[in-house]
Amino acid sequence: MKDTFLSARLVEPDLIRLVLFSSLSYEPFDALLLVDKKDYVPLKASRINSTSNVLIAEYHLSKPLELGHSYALSIYNYPLIPLDVSEATSFPDFEQKYRYMGNDLGATYQEEYTDWAVWAPLASSVVLKVRREDNLTGRWHFREMERSENGVWRLRLKGNYSLARYLYVVTNSEVTAEAIDPYAKASGPNGEYSVVLDVNRCEKIDVTLKASDAFKESTKAIVYETSLRDLTVNKDSDIFHKAQYLGMCEEGRKSKGGNPAGLDYLASLGISHVQILPFYDFSTIDERHPLASYNWGYDPKQYFVPEGSYCSDVENPLSRINECRKMIAALHQKGMRVVMDVVYNHVYEYQRSSFEKIVPNYYFRRKRDGRMANTSYCGDDVASERVMVRKLIVDSCKHWIDFYGVNGFRFDLMGILDVDTLKAIERYAKSKDPSFLLYGEGWNMGGEVSVPLSHMGNASLLPGYGFFNDYFRETVKKFLACDMSIKDALKFVYMGSCHPYSYIGPKFLSASQSVNYIECHDDKTFFDWLSDARGDLSSEEKFDLAKLGVAFVLLSYGMPFLHMGQELGLTKFGRGNTYNSPDVYNQMPYRILDERKSMYDYCRSLIAFRKSIPAFAEENPNQIGPKVEFEDIGAALHVHLSGDGLGKWEELDFFFNPARESLSYEFKEDKIMVLGKNGDVSAPEFKIRRLLVAGESLAATGRKKKSKE
Repeated sequence: MKDTFLSARLVEPDLIRLVLFSSLSYEPFDALLLVDKKDYVPLKASRINSTSNVLIAEYHLSKPLELGHSYALSIYNYPLIPLDVSEATSFPDFEQKYRYMGNDLGATYQEEYTDWAVWAPLASSVVLKVRREDNLTGRWHFREMERSENGVWRLRLKGNYSLARYLYVVTNSEVTAEAIDPYAKASGPNGEYSVVLDVNRCEKIDVTLKASDAFKESTKAIVYETSLRDLTVNKDSDIFHKAQYLGMCEEGRKSKGGNPAGLDYLASLGISHVQILPFYDFSTIDERHPLASYNWGYDPKQYFVPEGSYCSDVENPLSRINECRKMIAALHQKGMRVVMDVVYNHVYEYQRSSFEKIVPNYYFRRKRDGRMANTSYCGDDVASERVMVRKLIVDSCKHWIDFYGVNGFRFDLMGILDVDTLKAIERYAKSKDPSFLLYGEGWNMGGEVSVPLSHMGNASLLPGYGFFNDYFRETVKKFLACDMSIKDALKFVYMGSCHPYSYIGPKFLSASQSVNYIECHDDKTFFDWLSDARGDLSSEEKFDLAKLGVAFVLLSYGMPFLHMGQELGLTKFGRGNTYNSPDVYNQMPYRILDERKSMYDYCRSLIAFRKSIPAFAEENPNQIGPKVEFEDIGAALHVHLSGDGLGKWEELDFFFNPARESLSYEFKEDKIMVLGKNGDVSAPEFKIRRLLVAGESLAATGRKKKSKE
């Protein structure tokens, strides 16, 4: 039989196709369908086509095949042929027939019993493999689950199964595989098994936000991106729990020079939100040896479970849960909100995922030719538009909001996800907190999908979402490289990319959709970019331009976004995508903070200044336009703000000068110096008529409102 190959597949609800490749001569035959390994149903071929060494036979059934059973074909002189039913996930009525909207998927613990439920509509058998906490060194027990409504398999076991380990043993198309629970809330090391979560055994941690500055406008947010490992791992601080959730909870930690480190460093900046690189469970770090390798974590494994490499005791399934919640509570207590970086658009290897093992051919997109879709170039695209995929994504978001208390989501490669899924997330998140922050990478990655996707071209469909504004990024970087050809574009992005200026039409409905940034984790740092773009600059000049870049981000309309270390002019030694590079390329080096404290103070000063000017939170393009006037002065840009919302100021003038040369500007009346090379200098109310703006710097002046008598 080594030269003979057979395959049988359900290609329509009532049509089986058999393909036979053989060097043997063919004989006419009918077939028998073996059901549940006991009953035979005769099949008569409705069509047979054959060519040299290839035969294709089709068998029409009297009614659509019922999923949930074991099927195999028997034909004369050949072994049994398993029937592949995975194509059923693409049948027209599959979504409607098997959609399940219940809230009980996963393991639901009660002291007297535990219920398990897993959605596996194609499966002919699902067995629970379980081992209780009081028998962790003993043998596993196997319990058959029962198929119920909409393809959900269920089992109730009496007794106390708190923190029991378990796996699902699922048989699809006669292929059996072990899988972790896609809805598991707790896990063993490296996702080797799922764990029944007993929340009564979790520490009592209040993750609710204590801050009183709730806001509805995302433009009031000031987001700072970091990784909890990057912020805490450096040797030049006295953070004890380095590269751990607990390290982000430690108060009073210092650099060797006495500057704040870790949690206190974040709080000292004055930011409103901390965006933390993925801290759900991901695949590429050995959780038992977490510092042996490095990865940002954009390779999700379990969507409901915190990453285990960041906890203090990975063998204890409650450690990662308690310590993750402690981290979020600690940030909340300091008045900061937590944005969780989430990756729902792809997995690294679909074959290894529990999704594919439990429901083959459902969770991932395919191209029209049948190949897996990989528009992200990072792995296999998740089919978010499918009902049960959308449900899993939304349920995951609900869990992070309700149980962990996160205050925002940053969606990785958001342009791959469908619009309706993001709207469903928004409805739930905003019902819990109207100021919940939602934004992501809105690149148009293409793809063969018939539903609208969440890229910037569809910004009008997602008014509640922000988009990383790469047009802002590239325009500002060119400006800081003294490219004078982009002056109109610079004015456009300054106003939130939502107000028409010159020939440039609005990209967004409002400034709230523009995430303004020039540096984030997945590219070269701005300092390194300057080293390439303007190789003639000294280090000090690059530091000055790094400060000017921070200033433009913080003093523009839209939502400002800073990457960890951008305020210090950090380098990654010329590397860009350092997702798996060692800590030295990604960490916060506290020695540099001590050396460049003036840059840190400058950033803090500008953050405080932005927060004092309500006008910067304006979202409405019709309100932004009348407040802003521009003037070109050589390579520099002069921005004049007037009208309401300027705090104590009647008007403000900002001078962004990227050139080496200083510029001089004379006003018609005295102005008060507001911002200089060292930040806010308004306290002495130093008045000037002629302003000198140093090269590669920002200067700002203001005229105070007249006091009411």
